Amino acid sequence: MTTETRTGLTADEAAALVDRLRTTYRTGRTKPLAWRKEQLTRLRALLTEHGDDLADALHTDLHKPRAEAYLSEIDFTVREIDHTLEHLEEWLRPQPAAITGPGFPDGSAARTKFDPLGVALVISAWNYPVNLLLVPVAGALASGNAVVIKPAEHTEATSALLARLLPAYLDNEATAVVEGGPAETTALLAQHFDHIFYTGGGAVGRFVMKAAAEHLTPVTLELGGKCPVFVDRDVDLTTVAARLVGTKFTNAGQTCVAPDYVLTDPATARALENALTVAIEDRYGAGPAPSDAYGRIINERHFDRLTALLGSGRTVTGGQHDRAGKYIAPTVLADVSPDEPVMREEIFGPILPILTVSGLDEAIGFINDRDKPLALYAFTENDTTRRRLADETSSGGLNFGLPIRHLAVPELPFGGVGASGMGNYHGRYSIETFSHRKAVLDVPLS
Repeated sequence: MTTETRTGLTADEAAALVDRLRTTYRTGRTKPLAWRKEQLTRLRALLTEHGDDLADALHTDLHKPRAEAYLSEIDFTVREIDHTLEHLEEWLRPQPAAITGPGFPDGSAARTKFDPLGVALVISAWNYPVNLLLVPVAGALASGNAVVIKPAEHTEATSALLARLLPAYLDNEATAVVEGGPAETTALLAQHFDHIFYTGGGAVGRFVMKAAAEHLTPVTLELGGKCPVFVDRDVDLTTVAARLVGTKFTNAGQTCVAPDYVLTDPATARALENALTVAIEDRYGAGPAPSDAYGRIINERHFDRLTALLGSGRTVTGGQHDRAGKYIAPTVLADVSPDEPVMREEIFGPILPILTVSGLDEAIGFINDRDKPLALYAFTENDTTRRRLADETSSGGLNFGLPIRHLAVPELPFGGVGASGMGNYHGRYSIETFSHRKAVLDVPLS
């Protein structure tokens, strides 16, 4: 089986492509459990047989360290597939529903069942171009859909490799890969899909949603935003700093759920400055530039955007940069005010501002005055503080003690709320996203 790969797609070619996949879907080819498991197994084989090739491509595109490529992209996706293969039959099993009220004769029964939606479009982001493409593709295939697969154009080496490898593994009657940029994406979005899954920025997310509205197509938007971190008084700042550095500066900060800024009281802020400086040197050495454990900025446009933010506040550590190498050192800023440039947009890079608040009340107010974040993080040992953050704020996810890692728990849904996105996926939540839960009522005739 091979998967068709297309580039330079026109609107007419996109329409023909989607029509071909819809014809396949209507034959029922994608619905049997055996077909779904076969596609997942073959996708898993792609990852295990070509892990080093994928890691090389990720290093070419993002200078992503090999260990990081495996941890956050290749092995992450394999674990997601394994979890789905283990539980898929259970998740797809019809669920009985109780019948109450008069008017139903004996023998009446009710249940819900998952139906595939049809033909899905999955559009990936460039920062994790394997994970953010293949995890939703796995969910769409597990749900029994035909899928158009759109890799991220900015990570050219990874996109080209996936476009070459996917045809060797997936069913070409039910899947197609389309490479390219805005023109190809626009041609695809003009078509009638049964679900569109987009990961990326809010500006393009709005464009995707407008295009989907023309066909009343449901969408999942995995966007981003400024993910705050609250650091309470009297916590172990050595541990806090190590965990912040380990999550903020992974992929050179180009992670949608990376800690974006820190809120804490003035005394804790001063102590945290020193702890972060030490933690950065412990992880990357005195000069991170030559470190194989540290990535690079995706392109010059994002490099220029990020270096323009370095003038905010006071530089505690870092700030060094090299445009030719697309390198920006892990940077911590202090004495940052809420109206400075670094606080006006999602940073999406290796810059961590620290802002001071008087305490929890002001921190909660600060968070609630802004767009709902994709994730909220807190370091605290206080049960009341934990409860208040859970009850009095809204975010896509909430982590205590360790940022980002909720993504690694497949039994948790991952997704945003408000400006940070809509819908969720991972594990059984991917099945819910790419399926219709159909109500079935069976009333005997006699």
